Amino acid sequence: MAGLTTHILDLTHGTPASNVTIELYFYGDHAWQLLASAVTNLDGRLSEPLLSKEDTKIGTYELIFHIGDYFRSTALELPELPFLDKVPVRFSISNVTSHYHVPLLVSPWGYQVYRGS
Repeated sequence: MAGLTTHILDLTHGTPASNVTIELYFYGDHAWQLLASAVTNLDGRLSEPLLSKEDTKIGTYELIFHIGDYFRSTALELPELPFLDKVPVRFSISNVTSHYHVPLLVSPWGYQVYRGS
């Protein structure tokens, strides 16, 4: 299975992060181009891959996770200006026949990202 998928885990609550907006951009022609926008489901995943095998091309991509909106919707007491608002993750795809999975582990105060399987 080739393409691009992601999911988000809320480390503060120990649950998947649902209803989080994710945007996918590609850098081409000296500018960032929005390729897709989606919202996570109850499992913190997307219903479909952000990129299918056919739409994947070699190059630089960026995911923007709208984490501030998500944590403002929870019962946590947070400052008016969140420490983390939109979390950008820039990465490259070098093999269009491989599957790229980019999970985000997040709290209001920090995050971790890695290439998953």
